[in-house]
Amino acid sequence: MKDIVVLGSTGSIGANTLDVVRRHPHRLRIVGLGTGRNLALLQAQVREFTPTFVAIRDTASARALHLEFPGLTVFAGESAAVDLVINSPADVVVAATSGMAGLRAVFATAEQGVRLALANKEALVAAGPLLLKAVRRHGGELVPVDSEHSAIWQALRGWHASDVKRLILTASGGPFLGKPRSLLAAQTAGDALQHPTWRMGRKISVDSATLMNKGLEIIEAHHLFGLPYEHIEVLVHPESIVHSIVEYVDGSQLAQCSRPDMRIPIQLALSYPERWPAEYVLNNWQGTTWSFLPPDLETFRCLGLAIAAGRTGGSHPIVLNASNELAVDAFLAGRVPFLAIEAIVEEALSANLPSPPQTVLDVLEVDTWARNQAQAIIRQKAVY
Repeated sequence: MKDIVVLGSTGSIGANTLDVVRRHPHRLRIVGLGTGRNLALLQAQVREFTPTFVAIRDTASARALHLEFPGLTVFAGESAAVDLVINSPADVVVAATSGMAGLRAVFATAEQGVRLALANKEALVAAGPLLLKAVRRHGGELVPVDSEHSAIWQALRGWHASDVKRLILTASGGPFLGKPRSLLAAQTAGDALQHPTWRMGRKISVDSATLMNKGLEIIEAHHLFGLPYEHIEVLVHPESIVHSIVEYVDGSQLAQCSRPDMRIPIQLALSYPERWPAEYVLNNWQGTTWSFLPPDLETFRCLGLAIAAGRTGGSHPIVLNASNELAVDAFLAGRVPFLAIEAIVEEALSANLPSPPQTVLDVLEVDTWARNQAQAIIRQKAVY
């Protein structure tokens, strides 16, 4: 029996994680759940999974939980997720939060020396070297949950780094694949959220539409697997069946394939080193065509911006991530058009950036600086 804490339990990854737990009640047990403000869904999750600990940022919601579940330990406020991680006797912490708000809890997990099942891109993009150092120092383990990085992680099992020639991250291409740049300016938030193969949260859906998501994943892969950027590539694969590929020095390519369902990499992150039976999807390929094509860097410029920021390093990935997050929020709110996302990110990156961070506190300070820069740029570009 493994004890599980889920940070971001009311989001897409969190809900999928709980479904995996639901299907393996004799192997997995929820001891802690954390969310921001979604009280109604959290209450339903507490009733079903009966955790001992819960974290919720909103203090009024915390009081409501105390009243409904008197025996439940509830952590509230900005440090709630960190308090949850520190106090829960977990074997695995699933970091399913999005945005930099989850950074402190991710580092707190690393310092507990337990398995960190990581679905929070921002932690690796903004603080990859610091996070990996913390995991190693405290004797923990980091297992990627993103389908692409899980695929690479699986394909690397049993081989040495010197055997690897390159990593190939696959991308669906998003809802605007094949559209000329001239048509992108008129695309609405509703258009961008219509992902052709995956069902994801709003922010990551827009990142998929701009291909920023794949740029962030390249930075993650660089930190996770230690390969230089020139040995990490992207291949557009609209069917979303081949989740990524490792090419070895002898010309062999190992790929992990499955229908697009996040419960598959989530379950592996919880079960490893075992694989448990599950039938989430039917992998019947009869009559299916798999296609691959290079990414269009001229039309989707966010991918190139992310790669350049990763190569430059220092504060650039933090500024890339923060400015993109605020630009996407502004787009979803109807304040800026679709193509303004890349323009906001590019302008933020062109400023005189702060010094490279040496600590987690430095990372958060650079993030604050970048958000102030991005907000100023957004005010200039806002349509209302």
